[in-house]
Amino acid sequence: MSEAIISFVGLDVHHDSIAGGSAPEGREEPRFFGTMVPQWAALSKTLSRLGPPTTLKIVYEAGPCGYTLARQRRAHGYACEVIAPQK
Repeated sequence: MSEAIISFVGLDVHHDSIAGGSAPEGREEPRFFGTMVPQWAALSKTLSRLGPPTTLKIVYEAGPCGYTLARQRRAHGYACEVIAPQK
């Protein structure tokens, strides 16, 4: 049985940093949770503070970083999508 999504996470991914924010389900205000180095350990630690992987929905903008981040997140149980905001 899968858990319900309780938080939506947006990542702004760059070559030298990842900035992120989360918006809980419902009408609560989204919040910026910080900027980190683009490394697996730093991102995993930050995401673990937001909740279990099955309760988060992660999105980030398609760009020069490719789909590596999405594949890594999916392999660890996160729902992760790469989006194209112009569409």
